[in-house]
This record gives sequence, structure tokens and C-alpha cells, in this order.
Amino acid sequence: MKNFALIGAAGYIAPRHMKAIKETGNELVVSFDPYDGIGIMDSNFPKADFFTEFERFESFVDTWQREEKDKIEYIAITTPNYLHKHHIGFTLRIGANAICEKPLVLSPKDIDYLANIEKETGKKVYNILQLRLHDSIIALKEKIAKELKANPDKIYDIDLTYLTSRGKWYFESWKGDEDKSGGIASNIGVHFFDMLSWIFGENEDNVVHIKQADVNAGYMKLKNARVRWFLSVNYDYIPNDIKESGKTTFRSITVNGEEFEFSEGFTDLHTTSYKHILNNGGFGLEEARNSINIVSNIRSLAPVGLSGDYHPFCSKVIG
Repeated sequence: MKNFALIGAAGYIAPRHMKAIKETGNELVVSFDPYDGIGIMDSNFPKADFFTEFERFESFVDTWQREEKDKIEYIAITTPNYLHKHHIGFTLRIGANAICEKPLVLSPKDIDYLANIEKETGKKVYNILQLRLHDSIIALKEKIAKELKANPDKIYDIDLTYLTSRGKWYFESWKGDEDKSGGIASNIGVHFFDMLSWIFGENEDNVVHIKQADVNAGYMKLKNARVRWFLSVNYDYIPNDIKESGKTTFRSITVNGEEFEFSEGFTDLHTTSYKHILNNGGFGLEEARNSINIVSNIRSLAPVGLSGDYHPFCSKVIG
């Protein structure tokens, strides 16, 4: 049994980490969040200590690491994106390994910074890149790898469409602040960009067609793929047939015109990720680098409008 701590206990994704810690047979010793409405702790780790001030959490962890025989070996981080670098650095320096939600950091320079702390401390940073552990996506990667072995120069045409409706609260929260979240591409797109570059190769070029608070869209050239992508939190852009079914999310990836189906199998991927890490696997800093390069580059580009090879949904935004 390993001892865990959790930074960011009240957010949307935190319960999946609590569940993963519990289902892998480990113990949550202490958690932190400025917000104290986290009754979900009682159904997972009712005996865990909890703090709403980081300084008190920091003091608790420091004392534990000095005085307790069974150290805290991992700290899970589910805080706003712009705080990841700081919380990962803290974790490594107190002698624990970090398990951090995506995006790992907002800038490639932050990866270099954390790599130096890894070397200094001997501890590891793990990024939750759960799509790499999805059975359908693993099967797609194997299929593409086989085809590319036969024809290394093959180029695939891909359309990535992801719409996940969010209310007005989204734009008042840290997620609506690009300096804190990295914007739409970082916040809801980074794991798709990671998955596609994992399968089709490194990013070679980016074009941004639309960059608004509620929608980003563009074109990406990977080593073996041309990708048109559209990401939005605006319900208005969801196809009518999806709206009529009562759903508020639409996810689609087509590869050479064929729909790639991966809508099932997401439920336990955080637990699967934890098992992968605890069994000497996991995805570290370098595995995260390509997707962080992509979203960082997207953030720096000016939108060109309806020019070139743009995603069909762009016409919904710019008539």
C-alpha cells in the first residue's frame, strides 16, 4: 500500500483520482483545496486530513515526510492548469512523485524546468494521458503502425471535432482565462492532440482559423497526417441530431473519411492510468512534450479566418 496526497480535491476531475487511489489499494493521507465543500471525501477516505490553506497543507506534508516511517510516495495534482508547474515542483522537492492532470504545464520551457528538478530529486513526474490506454485507440495505433511499416510515406486525412457544452460559469472561472487555462485548445483539446501525435507522428505545422473564447479551430500537419480540428464549449455548434437526442457533447474523429468509434470505455481510465504508473509504467515529461508544444504554438498564432484547408464546422462560426 502506498501513501498519497491530493492537491485540488474539490474540482470536477478529483473524484476520479480518489477512486483510482482507492481501487488500486492505496491510502489518501491528506488533501488540499481552497474550497471546502468536498463531502465526497467521506465515501472514499473519511480519515484523510484536509486543509483549505496551502501553507498548512505544506507544513503537514513536510512534517509527515520527516517523522513518519511510511512516506507519502505520490501526490496527485488536479489544480488549475497554471498552477501545475508550482505544485509539481513542490511535490518533487518534498520527496514524492507527481501524478498530474493534463495539460501537464502551459509551456515547453516548464517541462525543461521540471526535468531539472527531477534530476535533482530523483523523483518522477507522470501525466494523465488516459487516451493512450483506451483499447480502441491502442488498436488504431497498431493498425496505423502496420500500414506505415508497409508504406512509410502514407498521409492520412483526419477531422477532429469535439464540442462539450459549458454554461456561463465557464467564462467566469479560471477556465475562461487564457493565462490560467491556456485557452480552449489547452483545456479540452490537449489530450486529443497528444493522442493524434502519438499515433501519426510529430507536429510539423499549425494554422489557426478561429480563435475565440468559446471556440478554437485550425489545421495541423503531423508527420503522417493532415488534421482539421474544431473544439468548442458552445452548445449552438452541436449538430441538430445530437441536440434532438438530448446530448450536450459531440465527439468525432474521422480517418480518411471513416468514423473512428471510441465513445465507450472511458469510465475506468484513471484507475487504469494509476495501475500503469504503479507497475513501473506511466507517461512522463517527454511523453507530454509534443502536445504541450502544439498547444503552446496554437496559442501564439493569429487566426486566419476561412482560408486554406479549414474544418467544415468553421462555417457555423464565420458565416
